[in-house]
Amino acid sequence: MNEELSVSYITMPQGFKANGVSAGMKCPDPANINNDDPKSSYLDVGMVYSDKLCNVAGVYTSNLVKGHSLVRSMGIIEGTGKAKGIIVNSKVANAGVGAVGIEDADRVAECASSLLGCDKSEILTASTGVIGTRLPLDKITSAIPSLVHGLSVAEECAHNAEYAMMTTDTVPKEVSAQIELTDGKTVTISGMAKGSGMIHPNLATMICIFTTDCGIESASLKKMLQKAVKYTFNRVSVDGDTSVCDMVVVMANGASGVSVTEGTEDYQIVEDALCKLSEDIARMLAADGEGATKFVEIEVHGAKDEKDAKLIVTSVARSPLCKTAFFGEDANIGRILTAVGYSGASFDPEKVDIRLSGLLMYKDGAAVAFDEDEASRLLAEHDIKVDITLYEGDAYDRMFTCDFSYDYVKINGSYRT
Repeated sequence: MNEELSVSYITMPQGFKANGVSAGMKCPDPANINNDDPKSSYLDVGMVYSDKLCNVAGVYTSNLVKGHSLVRSMGIIEGTGKAKGIIVNSKVANAGVGAVGIEDADRVAECASSLLGCDKSEILTASTGVIGTRLPLDKITSAIPSLVHGLSVAEECAHNAEYAMMTTDTVPKEVSAQIELTDGKTVTISGMAKGSGMIHPNLATMICIFTTDCGIESASLKKMLQKAVKYTFNRVSVDGDTSVCDMVVVMANGASGVSVTEGTEDYQIVEDALCKLSEDIARMLAADGEGATKFVEIEVHGAKDEKDAKLIVTSVARSPLCKTAFFGEDANIGRILTAVGYSGASFDPEKVDIRLSGLLMYKDGAAVAFDEDEASRLLAEHDIKVDITLYEGDAYDRMFTCDFSYDYVKINGSYRT
């Protein structure tokens, strides 16, 4: 049995500690920090750490341009598959600055590892923020002693690590579940993520960290994570832009004393839990898209094959005209139909049904009369569902997205300032 916990934070699995501090990147003058402000407005360097060496796995942005902190972590994860911790900074992406970017990330890891008594290759690095600017090493390395010395299992410190990752996010994104295995023993999985803009598949277009006290070999952990992201993180689109810095990483330290082996019932139970938690965070990411006022779930049924199903949900999710119609609460079914038509999928236009939040608006290739008042009521809800049926086969897919509001333009028109 998997029990999702009402209170969630990254250190709930045994053996993990975390912390978040201000290095002065979000708030240059610490004297100006207003403790009444959200912690995400000034915390900018976070860490998750396990004294016990973890098996690790990751999935990464498919953008050919990759941030330097990410590239460094990819080398470790795909190399040894082992790590003890990860440092994440916000505000500065450490991307597009050349070879010095990896050297800077390495220096950050080295500074932390020297205080922790481990090798720098056991500390992963991740960065998010403005592209094309070097990490302010003097600020970050000056903050690392307080970051490391403050590492704790405490809930507040765990939340601080989440706040330190956040950029334009308006809410933290944290999940946890306690998992009961077949012999009655339990393990725990927790996750935290940041992501609000520049989000679009493939693979993981945000930064997300999972921890678990379950023992899982790195190769099996990678398979488990790849399955978990396929229809969750890999089905989130906020604005059609795939970031250069992003990844999902899972760290398994085995501190519970319980291990699972691929092919067993217990392995399947843990995998199902990771998939469910990934879906929960994916929904949070879409709902907290930059400037979003609506959460939109798009489903296609009856596509010819998986490729066509994915083409259609992706096309509708990234259509500016569809997204602005959702914001305006306008039941403009023609915009959805148009996006389906140019998606590149193969289908008969005379056999298409479309429903908005259950209300039939298009049937057998033609618009149908519908209750405008009912449509307005449904589109005024925060959650909107788009169902597209093609009658070409049995393939299915879905995508999580949001609307485009005036605030999206305001946020991204002045992102660097």
